[in-house]
Amino acid sequence: MTELPHPARDEIRIEAVLHALADPVRLRIVKALAELPDGEAIACGSLDLSISKSTTTHHIRTLREAGVVRVRPEGTSRMTALRRDDLDALYPGMIDGIVNAPR
Repeated sequence: MTELPHPARDEIRIEAVLHALADPVRLRIVKALAELPDGEAIACGSLDLSISKSTTTHHIRTLREAGVVRVRPEGTSRMTALRRDDLDALYPGMIDGIVNAPR
């Protein structure tokens, strides 16, 4: 599997991040990733989202292109991790506010 393109920290734009986080499914993905230890990644297929694999792929791609997550190949899986360090550096407190917001 080849590496996927990700925006560099200085290319991450708040408009793209907020757009990516506006979808309830993508918000659930980010909340699930935020519960993992820092830097920990999870296989995309192991997220319990009750949606099709292709829809999950679409949501992960949207988050990746916005700079919210980092996806790397590992064997036959794609491992996804929250880019908390980058997002906290650019937008302090945003991820904590989103993760801890009442539903």
